[in-house]
Amino acid sequence: MREMTQKSFENQSEDNWDLIVIGGGPAGLTAGIYGARSGLKTLILEMMLPGGCIANAALVENYPGFPEGIPGSDLAKRLKDQCEYAGAEIHVMEKSLEVNLQGEKKRVITDNRKYCGAAVIIATGTQQRHLGIPSEKKFQGRGISYCAVCDGPFFKNKNVVVVGGGNSAAIDALFLSGLAKNVKLIHRRSTLRAENALVEDMMSNRIKILYNTEIKEFKGENKLRSILINNKDKDEVREIETDGVFIQIGKLPNSAVAKKSGIKLDERGYIGVDSNQRTNIDGVFAVGDVSVSPYKQMGTAIGTAIIAASEAYGYIKRPYYYKK
Repeated sequence: MREMTQKSFENQSEDNWDLIVIGGGPAGLTAGIYGARSGLKTLILEMMLPGGCIANAALVENYPGFPEGIPGSDLAKRLKDQCEYAGAEIHVMEKSLEVNLQGEKKRVITDNRKYCGAAVIIATGTQQRHLGIPSEKKFQGRGISYCAVCDGPFFKNKNVVVVGGGNSAAIDALFLSGLAKNVKLIHRRSTLRAENALVEDMMSNRIKILYNTEIKEFKGENKLRSILINNKDKDEVREIETDGVFIQIGKLPNSAVAKKSGIKLDERGYIGVDSNQRTNIDGVFAVGDVSVSPYKQMGTAIGTAIIAASEAYGYIKRPYYYKK
């Protein structure tokens, strides 16, 4: 990733846009579609590749219109293609380093150049939460993974463990069951949060679920070889051999840049918004998983993006029906 200092931008002119969207996941791409279709000159800045976390999903089964599901990478491509067809411009592998959102002109500095927009939509999403066990960092990339689609093929015909109790953990376990010799799912509580359909699929695929169980330690030399687990019901610690552990225990909001700009966050670090996705700064909106919302799903993220893009159009063009 390119690193550029403030000094390197001193003689560089600003690139002007109507709407700048920071983040290119489903919410960011949807905001781009609606912004461009409304006639706004729209730019999307994505630090990785378009699609966000959804691009790493083996199969998306709960998005309307795809009764048999659709691979996450395919859905991400469709969103990207539709966004570009609508007229939005997408800059990939470009990280937003600093934003100045006060006043009528909103400025965004990336590791490539400076941009200026009349309105900004923040759609930076979330990142994987780690267990926080001291030995976890040692085995990252050496048996510990946070993406089954990315790393699952390395564990073909091996024994693996998935940690978590939500839809993401269940989907990863099901994906890995088609590759690995044996899959166990470890959850610290007595019930799963995952949809019932996914739980039934796991049982049909003979995925063993260890309830009320936590990992206490990762063990091995250069690679992960086993884990110490504690069953809270029996108050029993035992060691089980495994070749890989896939961790899916929730997300943390990517809101650091927003916080530095003066946007108000809640106690967990999510961006506070009203019913129109407006933040505490005029002309700045937040959508998707990085914003405060009770459900972190692609469908709800897309809905918030539609609202924000429509509000951004109103903020910029001031049609007769727009209300501040």
